[in-house]
Amino acid sequence: MERKKRIVYQLDTPYSAISWPNINLEDQDTILELLCNLLAPLGQYRSEHLTLSNGKRERKRKRKAPIAQPQHLPPPPVPELKLYVDVGLSAVTRYLQETASKEHSGKSNAEDKGVCQEPPITYSAIFVTRSGQPNVLNGHLPQMVAVASKAHPMVAPTRLVGLSKACEDRLSECLGIPRVSCIGLREGAPSSKALVDFTRQHVPVIEVMWLDEARTTEHKETNINVIETFVGSKKQHNRGPPQS
Repeated sequence: MERKKRIVYQLDTPYSAISWPNINLEDQDTILELLCNLLAPLGQYRSEHLTLSNGKRERKRKRKAPIAQPQHLPPPPVPELKLYVDVGLSAVTRYLQETASKEHSGKSNAEDKGVCQEPPITYSAIFVTRSGQPNVLNGHLPQMVAVASKAHPMVAPTRLVGLSKACEDRLSECLGIPRVSCIGLREGAPSSKALVDFTRQHVPVIEVMWLDEARTTEHKETNINVIETFVGSKKQHNRGPPQS
């Protein structure tokens, strides 16, 4: 019996997806070690000078206990590095949006005032713990990093470093935070030269060829893929004899 054919249409954008930079395992281990050494003072400060919450039961116990006068000295100032580190996917995404949007606002303000404004502090690198499978939570980062880097060509492009999922526990322990999936390191962070130099040497810059084409405002037609396939045979359902 000859099978029936049918035509299936698939829509696609004229722009290809952006892939994550490839990093070999040896370089990944070196980057992780340098990153943990850099972040260790933040985790040490958190464990020694910050009081972690123990939940509602602990707060009730403190209210019932007699109030004692504090005898401890005020904690030392937070390490300067904390001002250069953003932890969390939301914080990093928000800062990338701000960095990219300052391209147009900075140009307009400079033209109005007739002065050259200094570029904003960008990320030198972003470190993300991710699995080998595509993740809808961090899949936007390659494109956002490319756009933010294009917005400020006078600054070194931001490197996007994808670490294996197994690195998450190491980073969490280092920072003293239950879960760490994304870390943004801003340009000029103290004691970060070794990490940034190694990352820039071994992690390629994200190239988006169609990004320049998109800025030319040239119309790109939607790609329509035409696929010829066969119609599957319908399954025969055996309902059995009617019930009396």
